[in-house]
Amino acid sequence: MPPAVTRPDAERDRRFMAAALGLARRGLGRTWPNPSVAAIIVAETEDGPVVVGRGVTAAGGRPHAEIVALAEAGTAARGATCYVTLEPCSHHGKSPPCSDALKAAGIARLVSAMEDPNPEVAGGGHRALEAAGVSVAVGIGGAEAREIVRGHILKVTEGRPLVTLKLAVSADGMIGRKGEGQVAITGPEARARVHLMRAEHDAIAVGIGTVLADDPELTCRLPGMADGSPVRIVFDTNARLPLGARMVEGIAAAPVWAIVGKAAPQERVRALQAAGVVVIAAPSAEDGRIDLRIALTLLAARGLTSVMVEGGADLASALLSAGLVDRAAIFSSPGEIGPGGIAAPDMVRAGLALSRFTETETRGFGPDLLRLFAREGD
Repeated sequence: MPPAVTRPDAERDRRFMAAALGLARRGLGRTWPNPSVAAIIVAETEDGPVVVGRGVTAAGGRPHAEIVALAEAGTAARGATCYVTLEPCSHHGKSPPCSDALKAAGIARLVSAMEDPNPEVAGGGHRALEAAGVSVAVGIGGAEAREIVRGHILKVTEGRPLVTLKLAVSADGMIGRKGEGQVAITGPEARARVHLMRAEHDAIAVGIGTVLADDPELTCRLPGMADGSPVRIVFDTNARLPLGARMVEGIAAAPVWAIVGKAAPQERVRALQAAGVVVIAAPSAEDGRIDLRIALTLLAARGLTSVMVEGGADLASALLSAGLVDRAAIFSSPGEIGPGGIAAPDMVRAGLALSRFTETETRGFGPDLLRLFAREGD
């Protein structure tokens, strides 16, 4: 049985959990099919508490955060406290349970931000540690932890990834200009923030209309973050994605997935596959277009936990109408597009705050304004 642990200190617990949550945020977009989790191991010394191990879920989902932190802590983990942003796993998957590793290392106390909603865990990790004599506290930092693993929660409860809608809207309510390809609506500060948001999601998605009109790369182009480019997804009912599109020609930079209708021309499907594009066939809805809800479940089945949708207006409107947008990031610019502009979806123009969304944050980026929204009830 682990040795007795020092009496819990609420302020200390909040401080170390805040540090763990900060580490977990840094892993967003890199750890799928697993959530980004962080663990910090703190040992008691004569001079006070000392961090002896830190860990974040590794790229690709393994090893888990607890295993990384225990490896760094070594024998110093015995009798220490482990702060973790999501309940340690308790089932045998591709690796042994983290709860077993914590017990074997002699952890005396576990401070866990939240229970894992995954039915294979669902409190089992906490119970296993308590049965071994480990003191377990659950809930500190829980609200922020749920925000970080929101995609994981949706994946295991609804079978789909988190969907974030990102749009840049001009002062006259436009998101582009017809026939002119990409039009810069916001300034460099806002665009840099968008690239960071890309790196924090598992995938970026656009409709085929946006690809044909703008030929975007959809990569993360911040200095030093090129390897943070997520999967690039195109909703493309008839498999029209050009082989000469920049994202296809630059497929080595980040994977490209095309979600096509089951009736898409097979010669086009084979050509895309030969170019390295992953083609996912989805059934059609009543309007003949891809059934978005089913398409999202297919993405979750491939491991994705979060998708940022960047355009265009038709895809954004369809996702909003279907109730499939969980968060929205709306950048507003003081400039106008003028005649020939492409109007933002009606729901955005009317104000997301009036339609099932709550505004959670407002921030300025140079002359532009970013308003963040979350679906009510989340």
